[in-house]
Amino acid sequence: MDYTETKERRISTYQGVIINVALDQARLHNGSRVLREVVEHPGGVAVLPLDQEGYVYCVKQFRYPFQCHLLEIPAGKLEPGEDPRLCAERELSEETGFTAGRFVSLGEFYSSPGFSSEILHLYLALDLQEGEAHPDQDEFLDRIRIPLSELKERVLRGELHDGKTVVAVLKAAALLEENRV
Repeated sequence: MDYTETKERRISTYQGVIINVALDQARLHNGSRVLREVVEHPGGVAVLPLDQEGYVYCVKQFRYPFQCHLLEIPAGKLEPGEDPRLCAERELSEETGFTAGRFVSLGEFYSSPGFSSEILHLYLALDLQEGEAHPDQDEFLDRIRIPLSELKERVLRGELHDGKTVVAVLKAAALLEENRV
């Protein structure tokens, strides 16, 4: 059955620095009308940098909405029209100082499709070369080196809460275990 919803009109909009928020009136397949809140986001990338010894370089940073520090893989927002792989290169360099000889796509996913248009592109970065990190001026983070096997165990124990990191760790671990990288 086709349950497509049709936008009838946009009721209101908030224009933000990173996101825009809209309130739409939509018509359901059965003719009923509903309100839908939509967070418009330009999308982003996340990079799991893995060295030859099986260690991942994560970043630990304060996340304001949750008022706590989170362990995450390097990530960032796409600029308008930017190629996701080029964004991955930029974010890896900015947040960790590394460049990678090889990027392997881990696919993309919708971070929260019930209300957000954000698409995250995931990459595994291999053949790392160390350099100088240069985060944005309002970005404060610590680089932490941790074995991929330990990250996977933390995911399975429910100790990692960042969605992009959870997805990337599980996908990368599965591909590596199956020798598909």
